[in-house]
Amino acid sequence: MRILERVLTVAPEDPSTRVARALIDLDWRAETQRAYDAIQEIVIADPSAADAIAEQWLYLALCRRDSGEMARALASIPPEGIIPVNVRMPRNFCDGIAARARGHETAAKAAFAATHEDMEKVVREQPDYAEALSVLGIADAALGRTEEAVRAGRRAAELFPVTKDAVMGAEILRNLAITYAWVGEKDLALKQLDELVRIYSHISYGQLRLHPWWDPLRDDPRFEKIIEESKKPVALK
Repeated sequence: MRILERVLTVAPEDPSTRVARALIDLDWRAETQRAYDAIQEIVIADPSAADAIAEQWLYLALCRRDSGEMARALASIPPEGIIPVNVRMPRNFCDGIAARARGHETAAKAAFAATHEDMEKVVREQPDYAEALSVLGIADAALGRTEEAVRAGRRAAELFPVTKDAVMGAEILRNLAITYAWVGEKDLALKQLDELVRIYSHISYGQLRLHPWWDPLRDDPRFEKIIEESKKPVALK
């Protein structure tokens, strides 16, 4: 937070920094209004700024389950997609997440099928490309390709463990947890999440509480315990 405050002191009108600062309320307290207001102010003042904040806007819209805002955010996401942390998620993957969150299963499957095709091509050319395998795993999970999904997600985690790169490794493990959740492997998903909330990662209380990633786990009391655990600060090692 202090870094964002310093950046805003130097560049108070920077759109992505303004939204990032407002999203702290979402991540820490599962409160979305401040980020929503910030985004509306930014795009009203300068519609062209939507491109700079499209990724953050989609994240917020998904957490708010706001179909209209999802559509507005998606309109500014380029074909190559987004890189939330270190893993690129193509535009068709973003379309799939939004369609799934809205309950549009046919559209979601079409989007994830396109993602599968794109990522499978990348993996054929680069078999050890962990980031592509990670996204392929989620896409296959959405398509009901259980064995393929788990195999891709696990392979990605083997190729890029947190001991190799703490940030990238944690993101790939987060994607593996999503893959497990989406194929119905709740025990594995919860075990992976329980480990992740105890190390430095980009999983937050607000994300767990609100994001559609985790909807398949919401009826399990163990998931509620993990959400509570995510409130605790993690000591950097």
